[in-house]
Amino acid sequence: MAEIKEFVVNDRRKFTPEGDVRPDAPPSEPKAPRPETLQPVAPPPDEYNSSAKLNGPQAVPDKPAAEPEAEANPELPPPPTEEQTGQAKNAYDATVDRLDTAIRASNPGMERMPEMTFDRLIQSVYMQAILQLGGGAEPGQTPQIDLLGARQSIDMLAVLADKTKGNLSTQEDQLLQSALFEARMGFLEMTQLLARQAAAKQGPPPPPGGPSIVR
Repeated sequence: MAEIKEFVVNDRRKFTPEGDVRPDAPPSEPKAPRPETLQPVAPPPDEYNSSAKLNGPQAVPDKPAAEPEAEANPELPPPPTEEQTGQAKNAYDATVDRLDTAIRASNPGMERMPEMTFDRLIQSVYMQAILQLGGGAEPGQTPQIDLLGARQSIDMLAVLADKTKGNLSTQEDQLLQSALFEARMGFLEMTQLLARQAAAKQGPPPPPGGPSIVR
């Protein structure tokens, strides 16, 4: 027969039947204070809030100015230094002198090519526009018209006029304005002529020797 173990019953009641506290009752654990008995905790010191209370509302500091935008073309290489520019110019001038000497040696009596000036630059671009508009065709030949090339040359003259405004002599300005005006008028005349030819395609063919557009 199995051995029966004795059980000990501990009376853990805190009060006796009469309502008195038992002398052997375990001590009560402290209860958490009620919300209404809690004391407010002081906020941490704040220099900004303190100064605002003493001196009134403070202006909010402005945001730092935005950094300047990057260059329009950040991928462009840095410009050459003055030393590099001078070396390139000296080497170029020396090569040009040797070339001129060789040309005059093979062509006795040939004069040295005149140096480039602003007037010669304007005349060069202007003549290029006239040739692109068919102005250099030989009599009896069909002019070859390059409207896109002529437009580009005329726009080059317009850029020169805009970028050099106020920095030219009276003679240079008159030359540039005259070249730009005549080139534009030649362009308008040629486009109107080609438009009339296109409108007359359904009629008899145009006479030989008329202008044709370069494609």
